[in-house]
Amino acid sequence: MNIHPMARTTAKLRSEIHNSPLTNAALARKYNLTKVTISKWRSRESFEDKSHRPEHLQTTLSTEQEMLVVELRKMLFLPLDDLLVITRRFIHEQASRSGIDRTLRRYGVSNLNTMRRELEEASGEKTPKKSFKDYKPGFIHIDVKYLPRMPDEKERQYLFVAIDRATRWVHLEIYSHKTAVNAASFLAEVIKRAPFKIYKLLTDNGKEFTDKLFTGNKERVPTGNHVFDKACSKRSIEHRLIKPRCRVPCDYLPKRSYALFQAYDVVSALIDALKDPQEPSS
Repeated sequence: MNIHPMARTTAKLRSEIHNSPLTNAALARKYNLTKVTISKWRSRESFEDKSHRPEHLQTTLSTEQEMLVVELRKMLFLPLDDLLVITRRFIHEQASRSGIDRTLRRYGVSNLNTMRRELEEASGEKTPKKSFKDYKPGFIHIDVKYLPRMPDEKERQYLFVAIDRATRWVHLEIYSHKTAVNAASFLAEVIKRAPFKIYKLLTDNGKEFTDKLFTGNKERVPTGNHVFDKACSKRSIEHRLIKPRCRVPCDYLPKRSYALFQAYDVVSALIDALKDPQEPSS
């Protein structure tokens, strides 16, 4: 039971007050308490101390904006200061560092080290430690994330994200459906906006990226006829797949990079996409 350590009443005493036939004034004299305290416990059905946090928080960010900040944190593992820069520039210019920190704490994503450990435990293996200097720009990771469904939405939306392994260049877009056609469309946008030539892609084994797990053959090799594979072949891009049930790792990215600021136009497009998501494709 949640009882404040400085409370003058115990759960047993509160129960006695609640069930007593005496008047508030008599109980106040008997237990040396104020009438306000007596009245409070007589009207309560639960004898635990309630949280002192306001029932309706006065936050700068709306619920939708908080969700977006949290999803950016989960997908890109952005440090608080980097997240603050992007939030102020494209989500809400009045956002404060302490406010974003409280938001991350409320949603359980305040500690990056804990998030990485949970990711390693979920995947069953440690994230390999490699230096990003081993790769030249153009090795892109692409991943898809479910976005939380807002109260006014009938269907959930999907966040597609592309991250360059060497420079930390980022591109994000929201689609209403997670399909192969939308994945190929996203790839076309990534190629269009990337400031370098893309020579290699790394994705998971989702059916929007490959038919490896859905071919019916024992070898489980891609047929090459998948829409996304065709889009890669057309542009001479090597398409690699991670091991099944493992997500695209983010720890290859440097902790801090000026290239983060190249994500500005991407996040701006993401905010617009929240208002007007891509049309569903089949």
